[in-house]
Amino acid sequence: MAAAMDWLLWSLLLFSLTCDTRAFYVPGVAPINFHQNDPVEIKAVKLTSSRTQLPYEYYSLPFCQPSKITYKAENLGEVLRGDRIVNTPFQVLMNSEKKCEVLCSQTNKPVTLTVEQSRLVAERITEDYYVHLIADNLPVATRLELYSNRDGDDKKKEKDVQFEHGYRLGFTDVNKIYLHNHLSFILYYHREDLEEDQEHTYRVVRFEVIPQSIRLEDIKADEKSSCTLPEGTNSSPQEIDPTKENQLYFTYSVHWEESDIKWASRWDTYLTMSDVQIHWFSIINSVVVVFFLSGILSMIIIRTLRKDIANYNKEDDIEDTMEESGWKLVHGDVFRPPQYPMILSSLLGSGIQLFCMILIVIFVAMLGMLSPSSRGALMTTACFLFMFMGVFGGFSAGRLYRTLKGHRWKKGAFCTATLYPGVVFGICFVLNCFIWGKHSSGAVPFPTMVALLCMWFGISLPLVYLGYYFGFRKQPYDNPVRTNQIPRQIPEQRWYMNRFVGILMAGILPFGAMFIELFFIFSDYRWWWRNFLVSGGSAFYVLVYAIFYFVNKLDIVEFIPSLLYFGYTALMVLSFWLLTGTIGFYAAYMFVRKIYAAVKID
Repeated sequence: MAAAMDWLLWSLLLFSLTCDTRAFYVPGVAPINFHQNDPVEIKAVKLTSSRTQLPYEYYSLPFCQPSKITYKAENLGEVLRGDRIVNTPFQVLMNSEKKCEVLCSQTNKPVTLTVEQSRLVAERITEDYYVHLIADNLPVATRLELYSNRDGDDKKKEKDVQFEHGYRLGFTDVNKIYLHNHLSFILYYHREDLEEDQEHTYRVVRFEVIPQSIRLEDIKADEKSSCTLPEGTNSSPQEIDPTKENQLYFTYSVHWEESDIKWASRWDTYLTMSDVQIHWFSIINSVVVVFFLSGILSMIIIRTLRKDIANYNKEDDIEDTMEESGWKLVHGDVFRPPQYPMILSSLLGSGIQLFCMILIVIFVAMLGMLSPSSRGALMTTACFLFMFMGVFGGFSAGRLYRTLKGHRWKKGAFCTATLYPGVVFGICFVLNCFIWGKHSSGAVPFPTMVALLCMWFGISLPLVYLGYYFGFRKQPYDNPVRTNQIPRQIPEQRWYMNRFVGILMAGILPFGAMFIELFFIFSDYRWWWRNFLVSGGSAFYVLVYAIFYFVNKLDIVEFIPSLLYFGYTALMVLSFWLLTGTIGFYAAYMFVRKIYAAVKID
């Protein structure tokens, strides 16, 4: 269930992660020093595909297995991400070369895949699955060399090296399916400087792989599990026929190279983006446009307000003072409590809870505490912070609920603690049932779901009640004008004053709603819900772009991957709407209180 949640959190942290990609020592993560010929364990994480969005554990396919399979104890974030870290039979020794070695066999007999196994492997290859391995907690990467200049002499000068996480399980060519059955591991080490008469120590700083497909007949294996690969490009790839049994060898080789990269900087390769210039241009362009438009709108609003306030506060002509017009006309109704104040305050409380969680996560990430080397730390931190931020969400919801003349604070606290989390849990539970049916490692195990429920009702719920209690007891927000007992009749609205049209207008600029709201207040004092909905209007455009991306960029055609995509998108859009709606609501609320406090009203 973590694909979209993880994407959402990392997208929110994009700025903090791309500001400076220089790595440094992370608290709680210490380097491992290896001596010559020390074992370097190669572990498998999972299989992933962007087409299906369904991760699978490594041994869901008939790979060679060690004598004893041992799964690593994982944290909450790793489980939610679908990671199932397990040992593999690869034997790698520090700074020790291996030309070719056969897996799965004590003799020179090849591995036989049954028809069912062959069909499963062929299916995973056609679905573009990648295999993810780690060595010393460093993920394996496939080197991609791209050339921007095709001219012969300039090719080396214009070569652009990029890295792809994991390696492709196989490939297809002319309706035939081929498996990458030979892995050439290239590991880079950094030699540590020591005093004389001390043994050198090494640290792993990069882990690359070159996957190859070599047919059975071209691999010469002996009884000692050693093998000889064909020279050059004379070999043919290993085909997998899903309609019959297939025989093949699983082989690997190991090559070590010394590197100047220090251990503290070994993640730079994975964090460096290939299109840094385009990315920064996009960020700067967006910031300039946003500040330019907001500056223009601010100047217009400020000039208009100053003129209106000066006119309203004139006391020269008593008759003009008695005749109210403009936004002053609705001063007796602008702070009238809206319909369903409990639901509104509950949603805004959850928005505050979400905002506090994201703010702290970004701050902690900027300090380097959520390094990618701490696998699953981002998701674990986000989950626990959201639970503990319930006290702030409850406090803000309780105080707002009292301001809106609410009286049932216990029911309001329960609504705040369960409304948004209940929707998220319900959607995730339904999606998880489908993932269970696919036997994917992305399915959250039942004990983990019970643990999440215990966190929800054991941590978040009591903290929301605690915050709600103190927030409800606190003095409500002091509105600058009194509310009339009889509501003013609202005239018929123009088409562009429609709530949905307002959402479309405000969604162009995420925070543009605080400016547009002023025009709504002029003729419609029922602005509470409208303000909250319109402020989150940018979530509508996120949904539109997600649908556009699904139709034009992705090759997802099956029902369950499509359901997962739109289910995760719904969670992302809901959270984004809640976050931006809360920020816009409180910004507009303070704005309205400020302008009505500036005019003299009897």
